[in-house]
Amino acid sequence: MNKNNKENNQCDGVELTGENWLYSPIVKDHFFNPRNILKPAEEKDYSFDGMGYVGSPACGDVMKVWIKVDPKKDVITDCKWQTFGCGSAIASTSVMSEVVIGMKLEEAISLTPQDIVKELGGLPERKIHCSVLGDKALRQAINDYFKKSGQEDRIVKA
Repeated sequence: MNKNNKENNQCDGVELTGENWLYSPIVKDHFFNPRNILKPAEEKDYSFDGMGYVGSPACGDVMKVWIKVDPKKDVITDCKWQTFGCGSAIASTSVMSEVVIGMKLEEAISLTPQDIVKELGGLPERKIHCSVLGDKALRQAINDYFKKSGQEDRIVKA
């Protein structure tokens, strides 16, 4: 039974403010203040060079990632995202979006879940799977850019 106490900001005895969570300050910051979100109302007007989509709304987390690329420098100049998922998934995508801006495509396509977890200052073991989707969506966005820009030879298979 769910025992909510809105006056005390608790649910089942857990503080809803994030103060007693088993997450690093970086995870909490990116959850409560996510960076680079593409709001649904802005989606139709956002021009991008590559888009990636992973997950399934029927069974869990879903992530969409959009990137803009400077073709002369081969660098990601912008990274926007939308995530339907838990706090770890939101924080993972937010920190990933910050990390890859300014990164060369070759380096960004090699980003691993471990890299994302390290940037977050760690995640509880049972939440590590949440960081996996961000790098997969990013890889899809980069591969989409390669396809659209006639660089199919650079596509990296998952």
